[in-house]
Amino acid sequence: MKHTHAADPTKLWRQLHAQASAPYRASGRFAWHFARGKLARDPVFRGLLERGDLGGRQRVVDIGCGQGLLAGLLQACSDAVVAGHWPQAWPAAPQATRYTGIELMPRDVQRAQAAVGALRLAPDFVCADMCQATLPDCDLVVILDVLHYVDHDAQAALLQRVRQALGAQGRLLLRVGDMAERRAFAISQWVDHVVTTVRGHRLPPTWGRPLSGWKALLQGLGFAVQAVPMSQGTPFANVLLVADLRAARA
Repeated sequence: MKHTHAADPTKLWRQLHAQASAPYRASGRFAWHFARGKLARDPVFRGLLERGDLGGRQRVVDIGCGQGLLAGLLQACSDAVVAGHWPQAWPAAPQATRYTGIELMPRDVQRAQAAVGALRLAPDFVCADMCQATLPDCDLVVILDVLHYVDHDAQAALLQRVRQALGAQGRLLLRVGDMAERRAFAISQWVDHVVTTVRGHRLPPTWGRPLSGWKALLQGLGFAVQAVPMSQGTPFANVLLVADLRAARA
């Protein structure tokens, strides 16, 4: 892998943000502004790169992918590596060679296909209910902020299927709200409802869990779980759960 000693992580992140957002101009002003705002304000995307959470895993499944922002970011990372711009201060860059995005909302799938469907990564977008969609064999599953839209039994069933789809050294990246943080969790839910409405979707009921409940659920499926706070700069109760099968089997 190429590295550039002088590569500045902050400068590179600005470049990645611009490159990953640019294709969304093809999907209209809303899609472009949403992509720019989401990538800029949500700490999860830069955090995934700074911690190396995506590294070393080639087959990626993104459940609840929305407009496919992660696909655009993965392509931007690949281009930065080829250009020799990946900073030594960061862990290894993502190495995705196959990306499957699963999204319930047809409008979001259309935006994703129009914007990033022709990237060299050749992302495959599937319009389907995550509880029923076929999950291909994979090394990494990403589920950000969508699992609370289905009830507890459906959550457990989906995570069981995720565990079966993952390879022996697979990883799940699951961002959830910690219901034990009552005030911050309530703010998270309110903002979630506002954003859902703005994107033209109905307001579904939600089923939360305290952080201890999420961890127990994953550990019961054979994952070793690390909880990473994911609310930096926000009033939310978000936590990223990094769940590895390899560590659990060691």
